[in-house]
Amino acid sequence: MTGVPSTIRFRVTAIATGVVLVVLLVTGLVLVAVQRRVLTENLDESIVQHAVEIGADVANGRGATSIEGLGEDDAAAQVVDENGAVIAASANLRDAPPIADPPPEGADRSVRTVDRLPHDPAVFRVASVRGTGPAGTFVVHVAGTRDDIDESVRSLTRSLVLAVPVIVALLAALVWWLVGRTLRPVEAIRAEVDSIGGHQLDRRVPVPAGDDEIARLASTMNGMLARMQDAAARQRRFVADASHELRSPLTRMRAELEVDIAHPAGADPAATQRSVLDEVVGLQHLVDDLLVLASADDQRNVAPIDELADIVDLDGVVARAVRTARVRPDVRVEVATIEATPVRGHADQLARAVANVADNAVRHASNVVSISLESTDGMLRLAVTDDGAGIPVADRARIFERFARVDDARSAGGTGLGLAIAKEIVERHGGAIAVDTDHTPGTRMVITLPVARSPD
Repeated sequence: MTGVPSTIRFRVTAIATGVVLVVLLVTGLVLVAVQRRVLTENLDESIVQHAVEIGADVANGRGATSIEGLGEDDAAAQVVDENGAVIAASANLRDAPPIADPPPEGADRSVRTVDRLPHDPAVFRVASVRGTGPAGTFVVHVAGTRDDIDESVRSLTRSLVLAVPVIVALLAALVWWLVGRTLRPVEAIRAEVDSIGGHQLDRRVPVPAGDDEIARLASTMNGMLARMQDAAARQRRFVADASHELRSPLTRMRAELEVDIAHPAGADPAATQRSVLDEVVGLQHLVDDLLVLASADDQRNVAPIDELADIVDLDGVVARAVRTARVRPDVRVEVATIEATPVRGHADQLARAVANVADNAVRHASNVVSISLESTDGMLRLAVTDDGAGIPVADRARIFERFARVDDARSAGGTGLGLAIAKEIVERHGGAIAVDTDHTPGTRMVITLPVARSPD
């Protein structure tokens, strides 16, 4: 609503203050009512006791001697016979008619409120007690003023009227201070996040001491900033590497064409055309790989392959990969073991992952590439082994990064994206890919995937 502060601090303070105000008001009303009832009961008990004492005197024939002490303005008494005549009265009710009716038929006593008495316009409580004496039935009326009760209630009410606003104001100030102190780290987090620009993702928000919700929020925020920083760094590296990979073949093609144009007499158009075609094919492969990785990035937040995916015969996928693997006349591809092993997933994606690993092995092998496929304990194990120079231990984890370059011997002829694509596909299918550290000489790439369970 326009003009009303909408901060959490204001809302919490307003709600807490409102709740306490309502509680204090209800408590004050109940307290006033209880005090009035207790004081009224005490007064009623006192005047009934006086009426009983006077009635006992009259019944014993001693007369209403105890009535003489009630002649003050705050109390009065009468003894009325069964005919309604006043036979005795306190000094302040002499010559006054009966001040109340007798108790109802069947009751020996009653207490009621009378707005005024002949001698005093104040409000009185009147106790009427029926008795029997030597002269017959009589009724004793004893009146007690309610002025003390009313004054006590008014005094309590005045105290509450003064105390409640002070208490509420102090509570509001305390809640305002406490909420502000509690939310101070949140404001520090907000201010820090607001000041972080796109090129300042290395900054972090302050984490307050302790392990409360705000500390966990700050830790979560820092974790998100770390992931954003890592993603931004990977994106910058990817763009830089992609630009370099695209620029190199374009530069070579331009150089060849410019040489042919500058020296037409010595140009070999057929050779230039073949060279340019090879470069274009390489560019096409690079662009295809970039599109695959971009699609994988878009699916990072998509759930992994589940039980509803298609069942794929991986042995058939491996057989096709062997047939379509990169051909080198000096390298032969051998199939050591192939078990019929079903997995759940996308056949085209799995075929691309297997083909990328096989192509990488053929590219770097000296003489032979061996492929085996077997399953153990519900997991499928695909091993692709080459007898090449191998990969240094320090570079075995890095080769699955995009545009990774280990050395010239293992990077020639490739885009540097094949193993990265294979890793994305395998992990999306719930598996893993790694270099077998125990295999020497050469390199063995191992892909593990969960075997598809048979439907119940």
